[in-house]
Amino acid sequence: MSTTALTTRPAEDRISAALDHLHALPADHPDRAALRERAISAALPVADRIAHRFAHRGEALEDLVQVARVALVRCVDGYDPARGPGFTAYAVPCIAGELKRHFRDRAWSVRVPRRLQETRLELNQAVALLGQRLGRTPTVTDLAGYLGITEEDVRAGQDCAAAYTAVSLQAPVDSGAELGDLLGAEDHALDVVETRESLRPLLARLSGRERRILALRYGEDLTQSEIADRVALSQMHVSRLLRGALDQLHTWMETSGDA
Repeated sequence: MSTTALTTRPAEDRISAALDHLHALPADHPDRAALRERAISAALPVADRIAHRFAHRGEALEDLVQVARVALVRCVDGYDPARGPGFTAYAVPCIAGELKRHFRDRAWSVRVPRRLQETRLELNQAVALLGQRLGRTPTVTDLAGYLGITEEDVRAGQDCAAAYTAVSLQAPVDSGAELGDLLGAEDHALDVVETRESLRPLLARLSGRERRILALRYGEDLTQSEIADRVALSQMHVSRLLRGALDQLHTWMETSGDA
């Protein structure tokens, strides 16, 4: 018998003894809660060992231990000594399965459909197997034929791999800048493209002086006093020209809309 088996056997015996005693008691027995806690405490090392197997995969170990322990509690509550093997043989695959589901459903930085997640896992295995068989990196066509899926599905599975982990916007890039410096900003001017294009032919119908005053007011955001100094007119004259040009544009827009 191995050293590991010798060291874990007493723990398994304590778990089995507690569970056997627990299931022998009636459902309303006052000692059931204490025996349940004893069984869970004795089995915690089992959950912790399984959680450590999944460490270093991008998830905090504390989170993995929590997932494993919650699964362990479910195993204690669902275990029936009369059905099949001992508790450890029953609990280990259940806890491991819960951890795998955690990675599948919670560990992705960007949520992708489960079908693509499963395709990605199949692709990882297929790349290794086909690489050995072919003696080269398998192509998309190779992978699609091996897995019995379309080349489009292969590419989708490969693309979704980038969604598993996120890169910080502060991450350096080859140019020495940060990744965030290379991302484009939202262009708010796009929101008014339609309006600008609708106004363009109407503005062309105004006089040159009216167009310039409108450009200074709404393009350069100058006050009427600043515009008056720029065009050598009184502020009152500028105000009348602005109001007249805006009224004219409004009338033309209503007329074109009716047409």
